Amino acid sequence: MDRANEIETGAQSDRKRIVDLLARATLTELETALSSLDPAPVFNPLRGPETGLVMVKGRIGGGGAPFNLGEATVSRASVRLSDGRIGHGYRLGTDRRAASLSAVLDAVAQDEAVRAALETRLFAPIEARLLADAEKLEAETAATKVDFFTMVRGED
Repeated sequence: MDRANEIETGAQSDRKRIVDLLARATLTELETALSSLDPAPVFNPLRGPETGLVMVKGRIGGGGAPFNLGEATVSRASVRLSDGRIGHGYRLGTDRRAASLSAVLDAVAQDEAVRAALETRLFAPIEARLLADAEKLEAETAATKVDFFTMVRGED
């Protein structure tokens, strides 16, 4: 197999993690991270930002036959930095600015030095916020738990 066509699973999973975190970042987190970069990245839009619909598919029980659950609004953008790196940003909803900023940050994060700086300033705090949100939801859900039990009647 040609070495140029091999997939780098480590780099691919890092990129997937970054795009996922950028999609979940708040607009303020994205703007703060972008303003902290020196020099500010120079980029040209390749696509969008644009908003459209995607079909969400579901499966009964997680393994049944797929069915169309409904549509969701998604915004996306793609940019090219002045050095040629390309970044993509996606956002559930209609926030086109956040999609554009995500695309720029995805592109600059392909530089290892910048990615290391963004890791402490942006990615780790987003992960911490998402974990705290999940723990809060879990605690709120656990508070509503009802224990059902069966009482044995003495007549049986």
